Amino acid sequence: MSAPSVPSEASVPQEPHGTPKVTEREARQVAEAAREQGWRRPSFAKELFLGRFRLDLIHPHPLPAPDDVRRGEEFLAKLRAFCETEIDGALIEREARIPDEVVRGLKELGALGMKIDTGHGGLGLTQVYYNRALALVGSASPAVGALLSAHQSIGVPQPLKLFGTREQKDAFLPRLARTDISAFLLTEPDVGSDPARLATTAVRDGDAYVLDGVKLWTTNGVVADLLVVMARVPAYQADTQGEGRGGITAFVVEAGSPGITVENRNAFMGLRGLENGVTRFHRVRVPVANRIGPEGAGLKIALTTLNTGRLSLPAMCVGAGKWCLKTAREWSAAREQWGKPVARHEAVGAKISFIAATTFALEAVVELASQMADEDRTDIRIEAALAKLYGSEMGWLMADELVQIRGGRGFETADSLAARGERAVPAEQMLRDMRINRIFEGSTEIMHLLIAREAVDAHLAVAGDIIDPEASPRDKAKAGARAGAFYARWLPKLVAGPGQLPGAYGAFHHPGHPDLSARLRYVERTSRRLARSTFYAMSRWQGRMETKQGFLGRVVDIGAELFAMSAACVRAELLRSRGEHGREAYQLADAFCRQARIRVEELFDRLWSNTDELDRRVVGGVLAGRYAWLEEGIADPSGEGPWIADATPGPSRRENVHRPIR
Repeated sequence: MSAPSVPSEASVPQEPHGTPKVTEREARQVAEAAREQGWRRPSFAKELFLGRFRLDLIHPHPLPAPDDVRRGEEFLAKLRAFCETEIDGALIEREARIPDEVVRGLKELGALGMKIDTGHGGLGLTQVYYNRALALVGSASPAVGALLSAHQSIGVPQPLKLFGTREQKDAFLPRLARTDISAFLLTEPDVGSDPARLATTAVRDGDAYVLDGVKLWTTNGVVADLLVVMARVPAYQADTQGEGRGGITAFVVEAGSPGITVENRNAFMGLRGLENGVTRFHRVRVPVANRIGPEGAGLKIALTTLNTGRLSLPAMCVGAGKWCLKTAREWSAAREQWGKPVARHEAVGAKISFIAATTFALEAVVELASQMADEDRTDIRIEAALAKLYGSEMGWLMADELVQIRGGRGFETADSLAARGERAVPAEQMLRDMRINRIFEGSTEIMHLLIAREAVDAHLAVAGDIIDPEASPRDKAKAGARAGAFYARWLPKLVAGPGQLPGAYGAFHHPGHPDLSARLRYVERTSRRLARSTFYAMSRWQGRMETKQGFLGRVVDIGAELFAMSAACVRAELLRSRGEHGREAYQLADAFCRQARIRVEELFDRLWSNTDELDRRVVGGVLAGRYAWLEEGIADPSGEGPWIADATPGPSRRENVHRPIR
């Protein structure tokens, strides 16, 4: 699992339509090279996975500066008024398009520049208020929330903010703050989370690069004015400035450039107003001055951008949770069964309790991670990834439970409800819209692997050569000595800790409130238990650890629950100390921690008692066709055509459906 140097892309064999053909090991090497290797600042979540509960890194809860609060609240007030008077979510759903006048209104409001600094014409909002704004606008229309998020969280502004030159910032950021919509183009028809196979090329030609290739699922791509495009630069002779190294590289591209064709506007089960398309590049010239960072830095730029960019998605999940809670409360109080409101029946009440407690915890996670991002004193790459993973999974569950609470009305569309005289509650739309969050910006499965890789980084740092099959016996011996020294210091610390002391974390125990100190003691004990389990697994499987995706996924899920429990307790104490619904916040945090503890114990049981090996054998049988008889007796409604569309570079033969909004 250690990372040798990345092979030269010029030497990588090509598949017929231009997609690089790489081995599993080479693909891992490319992904590993894109990781931020060091840990220059402390990380609460990283320490949590190592069995060290660093409450001091998150408590007292960090707070925004007064001036940031003032500016943020002023903008939220304007945005709320706009959402309530100008955004018609039902119309967007019905017509599968955001009206141009809504987009123009957002531009005039400055919503395109929420994260762009005031010096370049933006609003300069903090991550906290940016996320609150997304939660608000996403509740009015998830499609509008997605447009703003894709533009600022992963589109052109963020990579330019982090890696752009002064000239690039001066040229593009004022446009992006007020008039121009941006999109992020990485995925291809045959390339998803495996960027080593990226087929779009950028070949140096004097003072420009020539782009050729096809990009899929380009959110905002249909209406975008500026694009950030990831393309593979073939290696060539390096010059004295270090150019010529080749590799996956990021570019700012004018969407209206000759040779760019938006060939299709994609339609989905949810987010029907999403302007998502297929974009083809044919001999598109991009000035060298539009390259972001050096050649080969594209993936590192993308991953670094996502360190905070991923927080936008769970922020909108918070908004969804709040809406689910409001709807569940109002509906279950009005609907009666067997002589009392359905909320008073335990089977329904448990669902409402889950929605309320989880919404509180998810908001706590997003607010904490966002404020940590604003303070920039800790490394939040794992926290942001956990927030995305946890928010998308829990958001989907809350929407699903709301549909169940609503019963047949939950399955019925809002338009149908209104047509027969009832309140137009779009519960089924919420379920459809929320489903993509488990796939967007890294699927749940990929997030498990990404977080697991960071969580076990300390182990790999000391044991890399031990588990590397290509390491020499001498290197393995040296690694063994280093590992022995590390574990001799680390393992004894996992035996006992504050979680075993009855009075620990007493600042979270107040008369008349639930005892959250007990919940934090559980987090501390469980953090050490999780670290011991990870060490045992490393000892047992060594180099095969990376193939145990089921185990790693459960480890990450336990860590996510512990992070959420910690955030919920810290937020409850913040609200109590400020006199803001403190008793109620403590009750919600206590309920969430008790619910989460049950899930954690189930996950621990499944670490070692599961069907992972049996599942592998069944999968082998399925792929070999041994169970094909089980598929008999159906009529397949699927259409004809290839599973993956041909993405061979060349001129487009389709109408250009690109439609920038002026």
